[in-house]
This record gives sequence, structure tokens and C-alpha cells, in this order.
Amino acid sequence: MTNKSTRLDHVVLWVADPVAAAGFYERAVGLEPLRVAEFAAGKAPFPSVRVNEESILDLAPLTSAERTRMLPGSADSAGHPVNHVCLALPARAFDALRARLREHGVPVSDIGHDSFGARGEARRNFYFRDPDGNVLEARHYDE
Repeated sequence: MTNKSTRLDHVVLWVADPVAAAGFYERAVGLEPLRVAEFAAGKAPFPSVRVNEESILDLAPLTSAERTRMLPGSADSAGHPVNHVCLALPARAFDALRARLREHGVPVSDIGHDSFGARGEARRNFYFRDPDGNVLEARHYDE
């Protein structure tokens, strides 16, 4: 896989107890836990588990649904098993996707900066919904 291809970065799952969920994914599934101690200490908003070298699952506390503001109506997704799916793209493809979505009349969020993901801090990101209401995030790590 090259850095110039589109690939899955992370999936955010709503969970009742993020520490217990991380333990389950570590023990029952064999995934490496990330930021569990930081979450427990209040220094990270959620823990994650690593799926592979490029992908993670974020374990978002269901209690944070009401405070999630990346898109209006985000709390409505709290009844669904998945909060959003993120695609990591090269910078040029990121810009092209944003322009293409706008051309098709798809609302997009403001650009965010330095958000945590599978490969650390992403330089830029934004969110949008598909026609079924699923939330997707696009991000890039490179210039």
C-alpha cells in the first residue's frame, strides 16, 4: 500500500465503558490497546485499539454523544453501532474530494486540524454524510 492510495484510517464505535471495551478488544480479539491510561486519567477523550499498522478503532464513550459537535445532529448517530468512518487520503485527493462533494451539493464541515488518528496527528480533516445519513471523515497526514 502506498501513501498515495485511499484507505481506511479508523472507525469510531460508541461504547458504554471505553476501558472495558478496550479490554475486550485486547483479550478477546487480540488488538493492541492505545491511550487507555491517558483516557482513564482524563488526558484523552477516548481510547483506541489498533487493527493494523494503518487502522484503529476508536472507542468513544456513549455519554459524550451529546457533546459531539463536528456535525449538527451527531448525537442522533449514538443509537447506531458506528459513529463515523474515516478515509485517509493524500493532500491532493483530500482537496479534490472536498471540491467534488461541494459540486454535488453535499454539505461538508469546516476544516479541522491536528486530529488524532491511526498514524498520529492528521494535518487536516472534514466531515460529511452519505445519502443514508452515515457520517464520514476525510483526512490527510501529508503536506
